[in-house]
Amino acid sequence: MLHFSEDPTVESFVPHVAATARQGTAYVWAVDAARAPAYWFPRQCPRVAAWVTPTSRDRDVEGILGPGGGDRVHATEYRWLERMRTVELFAYRFPAHAFEPMGEPEPHAHVTTRAVRPLGPPEPVGDLFALHAAAGIALRILPDLREFWAAVHTSTLGFSGIRLRNAVPPIPG
Repeated sequence: MLHFSEDPTVESFVPHVAATARQGTAYVWAVDAARAPAYWFPRQCPRVAAWVTPTSRDRDVEGILGPGGGDRVHATEYRWLERMRTVELFAYRFPAHAFEPMGEPEPHAHVTTRAVRPLGPPEPVGDLFALHAAAGIALRILPDLREFWAAVHTSTLGFSGIRLRNAVPPIPG
């Protein structure tokens, strides 16, 4: 399990209720390796991710991912470009047994209601653009995420929208 942070000094993660939480339970949040690329961004950066699933229709794959785009695309706004170049992002590793999957029908995160200590010191993530390139993930920088979000959200692709309230203008979640 992984947690991404711009703070390399956290020794223990304590459950809390996020400001945007739809539930009242306090959690420590983490993601598995498959979901990790959606967090290769500055923490507050709005982003949309879309990927091919077994039930994705060809028209959605072609229309949203486009030619040469591989099977996954991430998008954010131009105003975050410099922050993506300069952010120092760290990955904390946690014991998997301490977390439960959250989300139906497919988990989008893993949570625990107990404080958890990382397995070791956080590791610098490095160049976010290089990570995307090495993983074969297309990265789009757009002036406005609304149109892309609307297309992805109504498609047959798998998708995720993170920190969309920070988009300009904000995208309701």
